Amino acid sequence: MPGSLENKTIVIVGAGPGFGRTLALRAADQGATVVVAARTASRLDGIVDEVRAAGGTAIAAAVDATEPDSVRALRETVAQHTDAVHGLVYSAFAVPSMKPLAQTDHDQISRGIDLSVLGALRTTQEFTPLLEAGAGAGEADATAAPASSSAPASSSVVMMASAVIHHSRERYAGYKIAKTALVALGHSLATELGPRGIRVNTVAPGYIYGETLKGCFEHLAGKYGGTVEDVYAHTAEKIDLRRLPSEREIVDPVLFLLSDAASAVTGQTLTVDCGEFHT
Repeated sequence: MPGSLENKTIVIVGAGPGFGRTLALRAADQGATVVVAARTASRLDGIVDEVRAAGGTAIAAAVDATEPDSVRALRETVAQHTDAVHGLVYSAFAVPSMKPLAQTDHDQISRGIDLSVLGALRTTQEFTPLLEAGAGAGEADATAAPASSSAPASSSVVMMASAVIHHSRERYAGYKIAKTALVALGHSLATELGPRGIRVNTVAPGYIYGETLKGCFEHLAGKYGGTVEDVYAHTAEKIDLRRLPSEREIVDPVLFLLSDAASAVTGQTLTVDCGEFHT
């Protein structure tokens, strides 16, 4: 099946209890071995247990993407289990400063860029040899025309941006700077790594309606009055589909980009937001 991840190894950096958990479960369900990595190692055990309980294969590893030695140690851990990686998802996240630029110190912006952009670069650099092996480097001439029934093998990097790149709302500036730079990084990596059989794309989610956002809506409902349903309706009323994407609706496009079904897709940014922005 072109969309299957059967017998592939997928590394998820920044695997949290929401998006990362759902991605790990869905990728394993499609046959992938998943490596879940994050700074808080204790959070990973539950994800691994769920994957294994469902019959999948998962490995947990701690990583701090802002520390080169930690990223290198992650790559070494993965290399102990496999000599090829077929997909790398970078979704490391920290709550951004929500202040106007005039009130945001430079250190806050620098930390956001370090985690979102340089962390993605460090991780991709470390994993490039394993990703190249996952693309079947040396097995075929990537510049040759493919057979009519198949496309040259490739591996895939997917970096999680945000629909914040499409607006300039007050207090989101620091976050927008980091995520816009991440998209630019994706473009350049796609150009540099394409000849090595590695595709690089970014996904820009809008709201993700999971437990984290529900908690935020509960806070807003308590602060301003009304119910969570009222806050949801107010948020969704200007979105084309009049609803917010679920975690699975963000995960499924990522799975597509990781799969061979997207073998000709690279250097792109896919916005998944139920039509909040038109790009």
